Amino acid sequence: MKEKLLGKTLDELRVVAQELSLPAFTAKQIANWLYVKRVRDIDSMTNLSKAARAALAERYEIGLTPYAGSVTSVDGTRKYLFPAGPEDKYIETVMIPSCEDCGEISRATICVSSQVGCKMNCQFCMTGRGGFHGQLDTAQIISQFIMIDESEILTNAVFMGMGEPMDNWDNVSRALEILTADWGFAWSPKRITVSTVGVIPTLKQFLDKSRCHLAVSLHNPFPDQRAAMMPVQKAYPLEDVVALLKQYDFTGQRRVSFEYIMFAGVTDTKAHIDALIRLLRGLECRINLIRFHAIPGATLQPSSPQAIEQFKARLNAAGITTTLRASRGEDVMAACGLLAGKGLKKGE
Repeated sequence: MKEKLLGKTLDELRVVAQELSLPAFTAKQIANWLYVKRVRDIDSMTNLSKAARAALAERYEIGLTPYAGSVTSVDGTRKYLFPAGPEDKYIETVMIPSCEDCGEISRATICVSSQVGCKMNCQFCMTGRGGFHGQLDTAQIISQFIMIDESEILTNAVFMGMGEPMDNWDNVSRALEILTADWGFAWSPKRITVSTVGVIPTLKQFLDKSRCHLAVSLHNPFPDQRAAMMPVQKAYPLEDVVALLKQYDFTGQRRVSFEYIMFAGVTDTKAHIDALIRLLRGLECRINLIRFHAIPGATLQPSSPQAIEQFKARLNAAGITTTLRASRGEDVMAACGLLAGKGLKKGE
């Protein structure tokens, strides 16, 4: 099986050039073809000699993964299905267009998957309920950016699709390097947000090495209640996650936000508001409230609109910037917590 060129960093492409006895500058040419011009085959790299292209093609392929199907929501959100592995497994990628009602102008956000399934087993998430089936390699992550139909108009990216990004840090970190390097996509880190449930060892690496925004899946400030909903709490307690974050500066361009799903009678009480205020005191951050999208078999229920508005108002009054995330793509199972990689018929 040939090795993939896609997903390699510039340093790794330099190794490729060296191994094939190609000039050192060839590495930057290959990176340009992969990440700027986004070619589909090696023979299209026309500023490489025929001999160089032949040498590359003998051992390497581009490594792009085409999508297998897509479906579009009534609100314009589009969900793509990508094959991921030999066992008939799939991942889902979501493109979220501008929301005029939210005041957004000319935004096209890609919600990227980082794993086939997820190990975290959060009780309110379809992905977690489906179990873990493997890591995406860097090429599979970058393919999501290149292969969707809206590739050329993307303005932002959120690593909030299937999987826990910090549990596949080697591949996610390489993808972030490719996305933000001047030899790669040349995106500003401000255009990218990476989510986590709080896997502390790799979260620290992210904080030290990346300038991208961070979103922490909080959902409940009480340790015992959070552990019942999110098993990761037992390994990496939320209070330790917040203590780590307080060691970093979020007053500049990099932001940290906390995702908080509103469950009726479970996470939307005044006690939860007070606990959030105590937990986050002294940390420059914001809270994004999320309406719960019910999943099959779930006993949890969404909070009422009135409860959500009251919750938001109280947190804002306490000095914690709090917003309600617009729900997008729910009718095609593309909204938060609904990605399951179940499959779509091609062309849907």
